Amino acid sequence: MNDEQLLRYSRHVLLDEIGIEGQQRLLEARALIVGAGGLGSPAAFYLASAGLGSLVLADDDTVDLTNLQRQILHTTERVGRYKAESGKETLNAINPEVAVHALTQRLADDGLDAQVAAADIVLDCTDNFATRHAINRACVRHRKPLVSGAAIRFDGQVGVFDLRRHDAPCYHCLFPDGEDVEEVNCATMGVFAPLVGIIGATQAAEAIKVVTGVGTSLSGRLLMLDALSMKWHEVRVGRDPGCPVCGG
Repeated sequence: MNDEQLLRYSRHVLLDEIGIEGQQRLLEARALIVGAGGLGSPAAFYLASAGLGSLVLADDDTVDLTNLQRQILHTTERVGRYKAESGKETLNAINPEVAVHALTQRLADDGLDAQVAAADIVLDCTDNFATRHAINRACVRHRKPLVSGAAIRFDGQVGVFDLRRHDAPCYHCLFPDGEDVEEVNCATMGVFAPLVGIIGATQAAEAIKVVTGVGTSLSGRLLMLDALSMKWHEVRVGRDPGCPVCGG
């Protein structure tokens, strides 16, 4: 790191658990953030400000006026623009050192597989089960750690699925694909604006911990928040030996 970087990231460098070596790992890392909305906004904010060297921001949606209540990457002037491009503009203003790559198409199949393979950490900030399961399958295939978040109404959750550990579950172990799960979204159910900030920031914290190797990640645990009572609950999650995605 040069002198300017040592100054910019000095509050991380001062932490014995991170230090210069941990910050250097961040500078050399590549993160894939799928979704530049309510969860992706705070997650990307903190990863960029913390100096994670390369961020891929993938979202095929455009900014809508209804997004601005919670999606802090975007501004009123950018309504109608692609969220990925709007997010890149914001992140470049926060930290011009970070290489931000805006993908304005829905990641799927070979495109998703290639982006996951190139990443050191993947953040699922989407809002539908089909995409979440596709991301999980790609992360299992390439043994890439996945930080998954969700938020609806006043309820949020976040977990880490790190198949680099032999005993770690994948997302499918906890939420099997194909089950009769009701699809819900903010457009019909509503969402408490600060909730996505809390969950997205927690995703960023877990991503930084995984990249730097500090602390204990949420791997094998699902953290749930009831924002109405501001109570956190934790559920232990074991690996399913019969899981068709990661089993065996």
